[in-house]
Amino acid sequence: MAERTGGRDGEALTQRPSDEGALDASVRAIERAAGALATASVARMDEVLPWFRGLPADQRSWVMLVAQAGVRSFVEWLRQAGDHGPHELSDEIFDAAPRTLARSISLQHTVQLIKVTIDVVEEQVPRLAAPGEGRAVADAVLRFSREVAFSAARVYARAAESRGTWDARLQALLVDALLRGDTPDEIASRAAALGWDDRSPVAVAVGRSPGGEAAAVLLTVHRLARRMGVDVLGGVHGNRLVLVLGGAEDPLAATEKLLAGFGDGPVVVGPGVPTLDDATESARAALAGFRAAPAWPTAPRPVPAADLLPERALAGDAEARRILRQEVFGSLARAGGELLETLEGFFAVGGVLESAARALYVHPNTVRYRLRRVGEVTGLSPLLPRDAFALRIALAVGRLDPSAPPVVPHHT
Repeated sequence: MAERTGGRDGEALTQRPSDEGALDASVRAIERAAGALATASVARMDEVLPWFRGLPADQRSWVMLVAQAGVRSFVEWLRQAGDHGPHELSDEIFDAAPRTLARSISLQHTVQLIKVTIDVVEEQVPRLAAPGEGRAVADAVLRFSREVAFSAARVYARAAESRGTWDARLQALLVDALLRGDTPDEIASRAAALGWDDRSPVAVAVGRSPGGEAAAVLLTVHRLARRMGVDVLGGVHGNRLVLVLGGAEDPLAATEKLLAGFGDGPVVVGPGVPTLDDATESARAALAGFRAAPAWPTAPRPVPAADLLPERALAGDAEARRILRQEVFGSLARAGGELLETLEGFFAVGGVLESAARALYVHPNTVRYRLRRVGEVTGLSPLLPRDAFALRIALAVGRLDPSAPPVVPHHT
């Protein structure tokens, strides 16, 4: 049944349907024009959207399929809306294209495509709508466009969730490969699948995971990394979060800015290496440091794995023992026996310089000079408590080596 409407001052009376159940004639007209509307929509996209013109042919064809499905869905939606009232649109409108289209075209671009299609349909409403049904059809177009926008948002949200879960798994596999010491080719292939640029230097950081889904944990880390312009890959392994940093000139400083992505407890950073191929070295050092970190409760956060050499050696890390034996103890031995003798004498009297001088029968200034030389040779100062601890462990590890220089007895 139709209503009669009239305007002021003798405006002509028009016929308007009392409800959308009277839109059958318009529905049939739009249905017949569905193909033409889709073609016109794609032509308009090509005209007004520069990025659309640059899409590969297969992706443009997918957009055409989505446009055709959209017009067909509008016809069906319009028909059901007239029979049963407005209803929520399903996401089947996007089923015409592969899910990979959501990766190729951003949500922002999808909204632009929807807007162009709706504009084209709105322009054709006066021609397609039956007499007296133009306003009702135009209102239906607006409601339908809103439903399509919601549907697109749902599709992209699911795609992002799926992609995040899949990327988290790929990253975990890459981290596993690094920790196992897989071949460079295997590591490179996994990194390529994640778009890793292999910017130098590369370093590995290990700490506790904050808990929750791995994809959500890594999303937080990636957001922080993007602000710094640093590449990050990561994996959650039990209660540990392992991150691979690329392109950070100072990996320790970069990790400090990523601390919000870690849980409580120590965070250890391995040494920087030139490429991802060498990252196994950094990963092993960071893991060994993380295991040994509880022995240094007051350690800074984050802390370099190299600063945990004595704790790592005590925890059984063979690489830490090798470094202390060859690069610390060995450097002192090669620099001349007097440095080893002075350092051992200094520790033997509790770190009292004058007592060491008397025990060694040398002037206190000589002891000062030799201790300063120890610092120059090893990078560790015997006068600093933390460095002195590392030097003591290095002396013990070095003396356990059968090839170590003989012990020189001190005069008392």
